[in-house]
Order: sequence, then structure tokens, then C-alpha cells
Amino acid sequence: MLVSRAGSGRGLKKAARALLSIILMAPAAPLFAQGLPAVSVTTDASGVSEYSLTLQILVLMTVLTLLPSLLIMMTSFVRIIIVMSLLRQALGTGQTPPNTVLVGISLFLTLFVMSPVFESVYNDAMVPYLNEELSAESAIEIASAPVRQFMISQTRETDLSVFASIAEIEELDEDSVPTNVLIPAFMTSELKTAFTIGFLIYIPFVIIDLVVASILMSMGMMMLSPMMISMPFKLMFFVLADGWTLIMQSLTASFSI
Repeated sequence: MLVSRAGSGRGLKKAARALLSIILMAPAAPLFAQGLPAVSVTTDASGVSEYSLTLQILVLMTVLTLLPSLLIMMTSFVRIIIVMSLLRQALGTGQTPPNTVLVGISLFLTLFVMSPVFESVYNDAMVPYLNEELSAESAIEIASAPVRQFMISQTRETDLSVFASIAEIEELDEDSVPTNVLIPAFMTSELKTAFTIGFLIYIPFVIIDLVVASILMSMGMMMLSPMMISMPFKLMFFVLADGWTLIMQSLTASFSI
């Protein structure tokens, strides 16, 4: 048990290190080959120096603001956070667990699911790039391959076909799918899958609500809110069924890598 926990801990540390490397490399990689002067100095004929930020800095800051959204939408985070939110609504517990807890659980589950992809990116692209064995362009191309493969494996063919037809692409090949087509198709598929899982989660809790409401109606207790009575039963049912473990196990198993 201790060995397995240590192994899983090392795996998560490697995945976290790989994810951090991707975050640091992705926005600035095209600029590394050319250098990134922070401030440009120009001197006019009178000898007066003027200092100005280069356009590359502005581009880099813009990309950094968009990078978290890109990483979130291109990983398993979308499916996990939607399922967790629907689970909270099905339980009827309001803001419990709070949003911070749900986001934290989703982030760590995303790191767990995506760890093989991040490790592949780190070993095949980041390490050779840091050792100056690959150029920035080659490293980005190699790093994008496992990420694209993950997205393709989770994307429905119908969604790919829809966005390919919108982009007026006649012949669609998985190896040559443009990124601007793959990302929205992947996001749409993730939303469909997340709501499908959420529907299946809702069913047992809706049944409990219907049973409690029917019993209260038959007893003539129409003024008593069924939610007040059904929520303890739903919590008890969820805990006795080891619901959190089942949900997380099912979510991680739903990703084919």
C-alpha cells in the first residue's frame, strides 16, 4: 500500500511538473527563438533616448491571459466540473460542497486523468527543448500531438463532421484535423457527455423525491416541503452507496486514453 501511494504521488508530481512546463513554454515558445527584449531604446538625432515596450511583450501578456481558458477547455476539466455541479443540484444541498471545493476536486481529477498526456509532452518535447536538442517550433509540434490525440479520442465523429462542414472541409482525416475545428468539436462532445452522465446521476434522486412527495400527499401533509424530508434520505443513500468514490471512479473511467 505504501509503495502504491508513493508511486501515485510521484506520478502526480511528474504530471504537475509537466503541466507547469507546458504553461511556461506554450505562450512564449514562438518568441524564444527570436529573443524577447523587454524594452527597446531609440536615440534621436539630438541624443535623447526614448524607452518603449516591444509588441512581443503585449502579445505575450495577451496570450498568458487566454492560456488558462485554453488549457481548461482542451482537457478533461469541463466534463468533470459539470458532472460535479449537476451532482450537487441533484442532492439539493444548495452551495454544499462550495464552488471552491468542486473546482479543486475537478482540477486534481483533471491532473490525474491527463497525467499520461502531460508526462508524454514533458518527456518528448519539453526535456529535449530545454536541452537544446529541439527548436521551439519542433517542440510545439511534438507537444501538441498527444494533446490532439486525447481530444480526438474523446470527440464524437458527428461533432467533428458538423464543424468540418461549417469550415467547408470536405475530406476529414483524424491526423489532419485543423485545431480550430478540433477544439470546438471536443468542447461540444464534452458537454454532451457531461450532461448524459448528469442525467443518469439525477434519476435515483428524482425517484426519492417522487416517493417522498407521494407519501406526504397521501398523508395530507401538503404544506410540508418534500425537499426538507427527501434531502436527508438522499444524503444517506449517497453516503451508504459510497457515492463519491463511485462518481470519481466512473468519471476517470469515462476517458479513453
